[in-house]
Amino acid sequence: MLLVYTHKITKRFNYITKHLFGQILGIEVGFTTRVEDFIKHQGPKITYTKQPLQNEFFIRSNDLLFEQGINDIHINVQDWEGTPCFFRTDDRSNIPYDIFSASFYILSRYEEYLPHVKDELGRFPPKTSLAFQHGFLEIPVIDVWAHKFLKILQQRFSGITPSNRKYRFTSIVNVTTSHCFALRGFGRSLGGFFLDLSRFQFRRLAKRIVVWFNPKKDPFNNFEALQGIHKKFKIRTMFFFQFAEYSTHDKNISIYRNTFRYLIKSVADYSIVSLSASMAAADDLGILKEERKRLSNLINRPVKYSRMRYNRVVVPHTYRDLTDAEFTDDYSLGYTHHIGFRAGTCTPFYFYDINLEVQQPIKVHPFALCDYALQQCKSEEEVFAKLDAIYRQVKQLKGDFVVVFSNELLGGNHKINWIKLYQSLLRRYYV
Repeated sequence: MLLVYTHKITKRFNYITKHLFGQILGIEVGFTTRVEDFIKHQGPKITYTKQPLQNEFFIRSNDLLFEQGINDIHINVQDWEGTPCFFRTDDRSNIPYDIFSASFYILSRYEEYLPHVKDELGRFPPKTSLAFQHGFLEIPVIDVWAHKFLKILQQRFSGITPSNRKYRFTSIVNVTTSHCFALRGFGRSLGGFFLDLSRFQFRRLAKRIVVWFNPKKDPFNNFEALQGIHKKFKIRTMFFFQFAEYSTHDKNISIYRNTFRYLIKSVADYSIVSLSASMAAADDLGILKEERKRLSNLINRPVKYSRMRYNRVVVPHTYRDLTDAEFTDDYSLGYTHHIGFRAGTCTPFYFYDINLEVQQPIKVHPFALCDYALQQCKSEEEVFAKLDAIYRQVKQLKGDFVVVFSNELLGGNHKINWIKLYQSLLRRYYV
């Protein structure tokens, strides 16, 4: 066991060290504030405080893990052997940066508690983030730091052996609009018809008419094709269906339409099905609970996983609501139009609520890619030029590579054949 001595064991310290050593590296770790226990320990040990005790492995601590609340912290990003890092230590420290404090700052989404201008949907803009501004958004820096730290520890202590963690690929299909033209009722269909006509969208109008006579031709209805692809590759796949009342931002098929309900149940027969929460549910805990209950009753199994509409995660409120609604896992943390790691990690983690200074029981599964971030690409080659480097990093770090696609984009008319691209992506990255 690795023993860490510090002058004060806080909730923040306990949280981030267990994530780095336990979740990422798989190393058993213990803590102590007693000097005599630290000296007696015969195994590997490090000191994390302001001053070393003797000549032991020492990391000079920043104040962040021993504070409470939010403070306006000055961040100076520098280079650590080719990797961006911050919270520099001094010459006595065995590593040049306090990776515990730096990891906590990014993983807790500390910067999202600070004053910032939200986008039109109330989201934290990626260009505001430290990672984007300093060019490391596409690097899972926390995992990189952890593995660099591991190598340094192994040079000092021969008995440190990490667990054999394995790379995992997860494909998510987000279904907020299951059909483009079909199943929408007479009023909505007629309104859409005249809207297309007024905008001179004659190709769309023609497709609409074809679907009226043959609903199976609906461009968004690609669920049989997806089922065939997923069976071929035998990957971990999750479908998140919006199951909400009609509103300004939530315009899926009526939850009372039997054809739509049958579709959800049929997909649940071969894949994990869970809830894509509506925009209304993001602002109303009662609606969130009701949507979860309705979907659970439909598929006759617990609904434990969540995704938020438009990937709208507002910390800490979103995760408090999801916890209160009895979700156990969330797959919303990432940026819709930017590839990368919003929380700086490719490892699932439990959310830490800074305002309450408590680890919430909901596990966050950050995604690296949402398909809308690829819309400007003109070919498969351009897509994989963007993604291959990220895949190699995650694979080497034995992390989780989570990608999010929507049935809308997979069924739309674009420069790229998205179904073919999706199949190529699975073939390339699932192992």
